[in-house]
Amino acid sequence: MNNFLTFIHQRKYEVLLFALVQHLFIGIFVQDLPLYTQVIWPINMLILGLASIGVFIEKGQWKNIIQKILFFIVLLLPIGLTFVGKNHWYFIFLNIAYVVFYLYILLEVLKFLIKPSYINADIISASACGYFLLIEISTFLFQFFVYQNPLSFKGIDTSSPAQTYMDLVYFSSITLTSIGYGDITPNVYQTKLITSLFGIVGQFYLVILVGIIISKFTSKSDK
Repeated sequence: MNNFLTFIHQRKYEVLLFALVQHLFIGIFVQDLPLYTQVIWPINMLILGLASIGVFIEKGQWKNIIQKILFFIVLLLPIGLTFVGKNHWYFIFLNIAYVVFYLYILLEVLKFLIKPSYINADIISASACGYFLLIEISTFLFQFFVYQNPLSFKGIDTSSPAQTYMDLVYFSSITLTSIGYGDITPNVYQTKLITSLFGIVGQFYLVILVGIIISKFTSKSDK
């Protein structure tokens, strides 16, 4: 156990980056969507939750307690889908819990990016983690609105939780990167405004990130 904690602490951002990518894009390799919901999703969250532990090691007792509570919740919620089916309120709570979980990790990642005055592999990995965390947050926030109102978006397949999630990962990715193919579009004013906000946040993150990295390179050169 100590060896595991040492490893994820030393490689915390590389491990977190891997966990985020596999969680967001594992659907590329999945043909059986019910299998994804019942088996792969809980396994993904177990990997992601364990990966997030490294970010909070040596960050204080309360931060670690909160991380463990959130990890426990987001791990159990997809397992519970087997028993509750498509319960409306269950999905709303699930999406809120996931937004809080990813936002909590993102804030810690951003604190790390701002503090050090050097550039290394951790900075690059943490930068990528921040971007993928924004995709996770926007995906579950959009999903919250879909389960509140199925007409929130045009072009979303709501036939299964897995299909809805994958469609929204795709939509969140093209929104934050400002590609915007137009095959999925917000359909009510709330989702239109939030989509616009996340498009701005994605560009703002990239601009600030470039500034942070340049300042770190400059600081390193000066030294």
